[in-house]
Amino acid sequence: MNEIALIEDAQRGDLDAFNRLVLAYQDMLYSQAYRMMGEKYAAEDATQEAFISAFKKINSYRGGSFKAWLLRIVTNACYDELRRRKRRPTTQLEPVNDENEPVESPVWLTDPGESPEQAAQRSEIRAALELCLQRPPIDFRAVVLLVDIQGLDYIEAASVIGRPLGTVKSRLARARVRMQDCMNNFGELLPTPFRLVEES
Repeated sequence: MNEIALIEDAQRGDLDAFNRLVLAYQDMLYSQAYRMMGEKYAAEDATQEAFISAFKKINSYRGGSFKAWLLRIVTNACYDELRRRKRRPTTQLEPVNDENEPVESPVWLTDPGESPEQAAQRSEIRAALELCLQRPPIDFRAVVLLVDIQGLDYIEAASVIGRPLGTVKSRLARARVRMQDCMNNFGELLPTPFRLVEES
């Protein structure tokens, strides 16, 4: 993919070029939104809003990391939605199965190559990680997602959140400590080499 050419075409109004950029980055933006929002539908909405906003603002893009530019837009969309929710709290509806129990992950997502025990353990570890990712305040969580999940460097992350480099480093360090403390509560789920405290 010639990203620069696609961006230039999109800036001239070529919707097909922009759609190719959407296909290239939609998973990354959804991942960022999901981990910030913690909900599938909210993440889908934020991702959609981010791409609509990106299309409207594509002529304001002046170079640099296009990935960071898109991540800034989706991160801001998540902040906007979270602020809106604080003003108008809602009750979350969770999908349930026939026994009226919450559905955590659809059966069709299960890897057929895994045993039921492996799938259950993977699901428990993922749930623990997602839970611990929700523990730090949103400003800290955004930095962890940008650096540790999306792979941005500190300078790019600082650009995305519009804060000084030192703030990014400080928030990242504090968020990692909080997540590490949280994951210590789930030590029995982790393979032995990853456990921080040896069992006696």
